[in-house]
Amino acid sequence: MGNVIQHATDYRIRYSDTDKMGVVYHGNYLRFFEIARTELLRSMGLPYAELEQSGYMLPVLESYAAYLLPAKYDDMLQLRASIDAEINAKMTIEYTISRDGDTLATGWTRHVFVTAHNFRPVRPPKHYVDLVKGTQS
Repeated sequence: MGNVIQHATDYRIRYSDTDKMGVVYHGNYLRFFEIARTELLRSMGLPYAELEQSGYMLPVLESYAAYLLPAKYDDMLQLRASIDAEINAKMTIEYTISRDGDTLATGWTRHVFVTAHNFRPVRPPKHYVDLVKGTQS
């Protein structure tokens, strides 16, 4: 990996995030990945809403999650997302979910830039390219 762009955000576990066993339901980790991803893009200066307004979307092609330790109600988690600052139509974003320094889950999602009107893959928008290049200086 070359230059890495990363961002972390905090998230407190709500009762609705947990299952009957009192731990976070495994499917919610993909939602946590989405929260981390959108906050990463926002921190780069590219809120997802702005990306959509400019006619682009970034759908998920693949996802993976590894569950290492359980999270429980009222835990304060740190959701970290990172991306390699290379310019490609496809991108992989990596995630680490932690609590008090302990890694609870890791994973990744793979995305591709598409146009909003026909969902055909395209090169990343100029604004995104400019933002990524700006992080490499």
